[in-house]
Amino acid sequence: MSAATLYAPFKRVADVVTAVGVLVALSPLLLLASLAIKLTSRGPLLFAQDRVGRGGRRLRVLKFRTMRGGRQPDPEELVPLDHPEITRVGRVLRRTKIDELPQLLNVLAGDMSIVGPRPTLGEQVEQYDDFERRRLEVRPGCTGLAQVNGNTALPWSERIKWDVFYVDHCSPWLDVWILLKTVAVVIAGEERFVRRLDDVHAPRQ
Repeated sequence: MSAATLYAPFKRVADVVTAVGVLVALSPLLLLASLAIKLTSRGPLLFAQDRVGRGGRRLRVLKFRTMRGGRQPDPEELVPLDHPEITRVGRVLRRTKIDELPQLLNVLAGDMSIVGPRPTLGEQVEQYDDFERRRLEVRPGCTGLAQVNGNTALPWSERIKWDVFYVDHCSPWLDVWILLKTVAVVIAGEERFVRRLDDVHAPRQ
């Protein structure tokens, strides 16, 4: 039995408790972000996108809307912070990861976990090989090993390696470490934490 299977029941309880606690603690921040979005640009408060989670299950991932309301997003497009369609408020929300806090509702619904591989697009999943499909063995997360080791500054193949490493080694201690490092990444920026898994585990000369 894998580490992920053994840990799953305890992880689910921790997810619910953590999600409720964070939503309550950050409710003033969530309210402020909601008001800022609605007062500075037209459009819905939340943006929902179809993604794929554990076992290939489809889910609707929630985020605060950070782009102009009339824009039709291209799922294949990489959107940097200086993209002209990102609102001024949206730029702040993206930089601080506040835009992803609504995903705590996905956690409460059981579609996501606090920590795990990020949910990806169906088009990507259809092209997975056997190794890449292993990242679907656990619930997708709000943050994960790939996100605290460079995220989009890493090529996709490196992010996959971090995700599969997490599936094989997930534990309460690793989750706590990822959460603590997530705070550091939000403060200092992803580029400061770029690491390849092969470099971390390379034998010493």
